[in-house]
Amino acid sequence: MKRIIVDYRKLTPEILSLLVDKYPDGYDDDHVITFKNAKNETVEAVEVRTDDTIYLVKVSSRLEITMANFDEDDYDDADFNEPISEIPDKKKMEEEE
Repeated sequence: MKRIIVDYRKLTPEILSLLVDKYPDGYDDDHVITFKNAKNETVEAVEVRTDDTIYLVKVSSRLEITMANFDEDDYDDADFNEPISEIPDKKKMEEEE
C-alpha cells in the first residue's frame, strides 16, 4: 500500500471528498497523527485511505476552511485528479459574468 503525504496546495477534490466523508464534523486532536518527515521536521496530518493508498493530509487552518466549504457538486469528474489550487473557482467566475 502506498503512503502519500499531501499538502493543502496539492489536495485534489477526490482526497478532499474522502476527508469530508470521514470527518463530516471536522477532525479533532484525536484524529491528528504526528510524525517526523525526511527533513526531521514535525508534521501533523489526518489520515484517509483508498483501496491502494494511505493519504496523510497535512493539518492547517486552510484545510479546515476548505473542508467546511467543500461541495462535491462544484467539481467536474475531470477535476477530481487536479489539485484544488489549480482548478478555477466556478462560483467566482459565475459572479463575475
